[in-house]
Amino acid sequence: MGALHALSRSGREYHRGHPGRRREEKDDRLSKDDLPEDRLSKDGLPVTEEEYWEKYYNDPDFVYEWRNGYLEVRPVSDQKGSETCQWFCDILRCYVRTHQAGRISTLDIGFRMALPGGTSIRRPDVAVVLGGNPVAINDDDCTYQGIFDLCVESLSHSAKREVERDTVYKKKEYRGAGVREYYILDARGTETAFYSLGAGGQYRKIRLTGGIIISGILPGFRFRVSDLYRKPSLEELAEDPVYYDYVFPSFKDVRKELALEKKRAEKESSRAEKEKKQAEKESRRAEKESRRAEKESRRAEKEKKQAEKERRRAEKESRRAEKEKKQAEKERRRAEKAEKSLASEKRRAEREKAFEIARTMFANGLEAAVVMKCAGLSPGEVAALEREA
Repeated sequence: MGALHALSRSGREYHRGHPGRRREEKDDRLSKDDLPEDRLSKDGLPVTEEEYWEKYYNDPDFVYEWRNGYLEVRPVSDQKGSETCQWFCDILRCYVRTHQAGRISTLDIGFRMALPGGTSIRRPDVAVVLGGNPVAINDDDCTYQGIFDLCVESLSHSAKREVERDTVYKKKEYRGAGVREYYILDARGTETAFYSLGAGGQYRKIRLTGGIIISGILPGFRFRVSDLYRKPSLEELAEDPVYYDYVFPSFKDVRKELALEKKRAEKESSRAEKEKKQAEKESRRAEKESRRAEKESRRAEKEKKQAEKERRRAEKESRRAEKEKKQAEKERRRAEKAEKSLASEKRRAEREKAFEIARTMFANGLEAAVVMKCAGLSPGEVAALEREA
């Protein structure tokens, strides 16, 4: 690398080893007059096309373009513009990689345009050669021999003429050469524009659809203009319907599978929850039945005990009744015995009385026949009494 970057787009001195950082030491700052001749910008220098290709196309310090015999140095981009251009390159690479749509080149690769008003050699910040382009770009090419299908320029705001170079002159050149789409990216949003080559060979602005640019030559390539300034990550874009068809498209299938898996899991969870509730309901019912059965068991046990108590009481009553029955039978037999004894005593007393009457009658001299009739005794008994008398 050279010692100095030379005068940058703002005209200030910058250290080559740290592009964009101004040297702090006042005494060490070098002016244009202090720089070696071969380290000064040759912007505006008249040279032939042959000289351009030979000396300036691969200049180590400056990126030169060539227009109608004059060198034009490409201005240095600022960080904001660089990040905007890089973000666009990232999504464009995703698209080309996903669709195998062509090849992307950067400002290292220039291309020649032979126009009615002269010849220009431009080095777009980003360019695309589609597969259908009649001129292919090869791995070893340092220049492109055809016309790019898409050119993208990241706008520099260092000077009015540099703004006009991208918005006026390059636009006219790209249109004349047949560049099918031309995008101007302005990190500040002032000059951002998107053009498509119409049937009449004129550029027309691509209309926004809901704030989205849709390419006419890259099927499926679309992006939000606002995202140029917001610069969301590719991971975020992979979840965005505007981009997910070409930014990590496999994520879409993964997302679908995850969504299906989520639905399956939710369905399974719902089924499990339903079964859980059913099981809990069955458990409560079983618990209720268990309590009822236990209550019935206690009631049956109580009734069993009560029945046993009643049985024992009945047995006791039966034994008591049997005892009473036996006692009554005993009493009956005793009464019968007493009755028989009484009847016997009565008969004995009556016989004694009859004997006494008979004795009295025999004593009074009555005859045996009268005594037997009156006393009611048998002839033998009367005869025995008569002998006693």
